[in-house]
Amino acid sequence: MSADAVPGPEDRLTPVLRPVRAGNGFEEALEQILQVVRLGLVPAGERLPAERDLAERLGISRVTLREVLKVLQDQGLVESRRGRYGGTFVLPRADAGEDELRRRIAAVDVEDVLRFREVLEVGAAGLCAAHGLAPEQERRLREALAGTRDAPLGDYRRRDTLLHLTLAELCGSPSLTARYAAVRASVNELLDCIPLLVRNLEHSQRQHAALVEAVLDGDADGAREIMREHCAGTAALLRGFLT
Repeated sequence: MSADAVPGPEDRLTPVLRPVRAGNGFEEALEQILQVVRLGLVPAGERLPAERDLAERLGISRVTLREVLKVLQDQGLVESRRGRYGGTFVLPRADAGEDELRRRIAAVDVEDVLRFREVLEVGAAGLCAAHGLAPEQERRLREALAGTRDAPLGDYRRRDTLLHLTLAELCGSPSLTARYAAVRASVNELLDCIPLLVRNLEHSQRQHAALVEAVLDGDADGAREIMREHCAGTAALLRGFLT
């Protein structure tokens, strides 16, 4: 696989999609697919997995899945296309106006989100390094890192999200992974409210490379410290722009 390879569709969705619990199938399936869309795991213009595949991965009937997809379509997040190349496609998100940005910020406890994110990310990095990764897991982590390298500016945050989600998934705690996916969606809502700064992205990329190296070397203390610094940098930007 080339250095520019990015995780395949199945790898992208693995951290988020999981069988739902009996009794809340519709609600939990809607939550998970909303996370897939909000996190950019399926980019605008691309197709969600086939209904049969999605239903199997979520552990729900195709009838329930179609009800979920209908809600997303009504909200303008996806559209259904017929024909040989049909399916359910993610729609581009409209640029948020100033009022929408203020609403997003007001709806989120910024400090709570940032602190919870740090706890989860630092813990996941330490666990990955301490427990070690199997060869296939190492491949996935390296590919996720490669996907962020030289990413187009407009696609950087999505690929950055994929890298962090991969690390969370590989730590071996499904509970942590699920909670991280949720908090990352909130972080991305906040990041959408501030500009992309090339210098910051270059610094972040150096931290990403050092983090992956520490994880693969089994340096748990180093991985935790790098991730702590990385989260602190993002937090400083968000506090500076939003609070």
